[in-house]
Amino acid sequence: ERLNLAMQKGCDGVEPDNMDGYLNDSGFDLTARDQLAFNKFIANEAHKRGLSVGLKNDLDQIPELVDFYDFSVNEQCYEFDECDTLEPFVQAGKPVLNAEYLQQYIDDTQEREALCDATNNAQFSTLILPLDLDDSFRLSCF
Repeated sequence: ERLNLAMQKGCDGVEPDNMDGYLNDSGFDLTARDQLAFNKFIANEAHKRGLSVGLKNDLDQIPELVDFYDFSVNEQCYEFDECDTLEPFVQAGKPVLNAEYLQQYIDDTQEREALCDATNNAQFSTLILPLDLDDSFRLSCF
């Protein structure tokens, strides 16, 4: 129903969240295989409706999912040292959209410039935002 609603509202794409339920206490006994099948299903259903679809979370299954998704959405890959796992999207010529929330990137110009240099070298599109998303700071590294 949500994909249909996105299509009806004229959205170009969708970014389903929490696509790694098998790694979390979701209340369901999900396996990695279940998650992989579900994530492929979601991507295929979005494409059937003419929607692009982004993969958020589920870093462990990126190699199996990169061909099904049009872009990746990530939060804090630099903070958690996970950016290398997103490389298959870059290699496939697909965008990686990232957000970083550490206060040091807001307060320290050198830290911010170093992050932006790294993210631009990685070919990511990164936003630096405050964790509470109060719009008090917003910087795009691209």
